[in-house]
Amino acid sequence: MKLVFLGPPGAGKGTQAEKICEYFGIAHISTGDMLRREMREGTELGNAAKAVIEAGGLVSDDIIIGMVKNRVNEPDCENGFLLDGFPRTIAQAEALEGITAVDMAVNIDVPAEVLVDRISGRRMCSGCGAGYHISKYTKDTCEKCGAPLYIRDDDKPETVLNRISVYNDKTQPLIDFYDNKGLLKNVDGNRTPEEVLADIKALVESI
Repeated sequence: MKLVFLGPPGAGKGTQAEKICEYFGIAHISTGDMLRREMREGTELGNAAKAVIEAGGLVSDDIIIGMVKNRVNEPDCENGFLLDGFPRTIAQAEALEGITAVDMAVNIDVPAEVLVDRISGRRMCSGCGAGYHISKYTKDTCEKCGAPLYIRDDDKPETVLNRISVYNDKTQPLIDFYDNKGLLKNVDGNRTPEEVLADIKALVESI
């Protein structure tokens, strides 16, 4: 079972991916999480990617593809995996085809105005990296470790609009790419997480 999750920033890909992976017992591969970890640790890759991500741009294909290729060959991917945040361009999708075959691409669709509200309300822990949203958690310190919360540069409203623009220009064509291959399934993401999850489970179980 090899899945790709598509959808603009703030569509809820990460939340749904974690639950789908837990339910089906497959590996959750989030390029965003991997890059943020590298940035926190100050690695060469993290430092190279930091400026691009904080400006709302896309990290170079070579860096991302190499990272994903190594990741899908790890032991926990033997029963399958879900790619969250990759591919983002046609070039990445074609490179992925050279690495492994995909069973389904799930596109979570959410209106732009909803995305801005969702993303600009995010808060991140400066200590352990835990994520929160002001609609559900109003404190300015982490519930888990007590460290201060902050707004990531790429979650600020002005950057969010740029991220959505970048997505529309570069990533939207992936929907056509997977649709033409008969692998695309569309899901309405402007509903409760539980409703979205139920739809995705049903789609994946049909594979």
